[in-house]
Amino acid sequence: MSRQRIVSLLASSTEIVYALGRGDQLVGRSHECDYPRQVLQLPVCTRPKFAVDGTSKDIDERVKATLQSSPEDALSVYAVDAGLLDKLRPDVILTQSQCEVCAVSLKDVERALCSLVSSAPTIVSLEPHFLEDVWNDIRQVASAIDAITEGEKLIEEMTRRLGAVSDQAATRPAPSVACIEWIEPLMAAGNWMPELVRIAGGNNLFGVAGRHSPWMRWEELYSKDPDVLVVAPCGFDMERTGKEMFWLTRRPRWKDLNAVRNRRVCITDGNQYFNRPGPRLVDSTEILAEMFFPGHVSFGREKTHWQVV
Repeated sequence: MSRQRIVSLLASSTEIVYALGRGDQLVGRSHECDYPRQVLQLPVCTRPKFAVDGTSKDIDERVKATLQSSPEDALSVYAVDAGLLDKLRPDVILTQSQCEVCAVSLKDVERALCSLVSSAPTIVSLEPHFLEDVWNDIRQVASAIDAITEGEKLIEEMTRRLGAVSDQAATRPAPSVACIEWIEPLMAAGNWMPELVRIAGGNNLFGVAGRHSPWMRWEELYSKDPDVLVVAPCGFDMERTGKEMFWLTRRPRWKDLNAVRNRRVCITDGNQYFNRPGPRLVDSTEILAEMFFPGHVSFGREKTHWQVV
């Protein structure tokens, strides 16, 4: 087994590297890579071009302003430290081309590498849309870092656990579910999320598997009147999500929603789980199943990983 020098500029790929047993080969990370905790000791190779504090509305406005500010900035809302990458001499750089707002993109890395010639790294760009793409991304990373066998074992274990969730959920009637990926303005969850909802036993109302997360209007959400409302904003933990709920609770007729009347409005950590297409998508599916079938399906995650509001 050859030893690689790996820089991961994507939180999910960092988790994949650790799950494959190659975490000790990481030499650099992005500012968003924070799991497992030992990764925090690594040099940070990226930064956002905008302030990430404030409300969801504030962040949305800053992102849009950054993308519109100049032709150069329009490529991305993140900056890559090319000088640091050169010093780290990576053999492999992991990035993504799925979303230029969610994480450092392939374009960011390619621009940085215009001046990075010393180590001639291999760039592995991930682009997950469907759950099957996540398996393919694991295989890509595993192949690049000489962990092919470990990659197949990881996929097999994740598939087994998802099957166990599906088996438990199949015994219960499916609730209608709306998953919120951004609160203000409103955005439904797309990509792999509709698949996770289905596996967890729910009937997904918004967002299409394999497609980018769509903007939505409050009137659409109200008219569909979901049984369960899952609020998991991209980049927010559970505490921050709880503080942002006023954007929803102040909406007209909020208290008339079926999910509100029956105490089925659930908040969770979108940043650590649902928005990261890596090994913990299985944990995310277990969380969903508990939300959908409280008292009937349990993986020991209520209150620590999600809660009713």
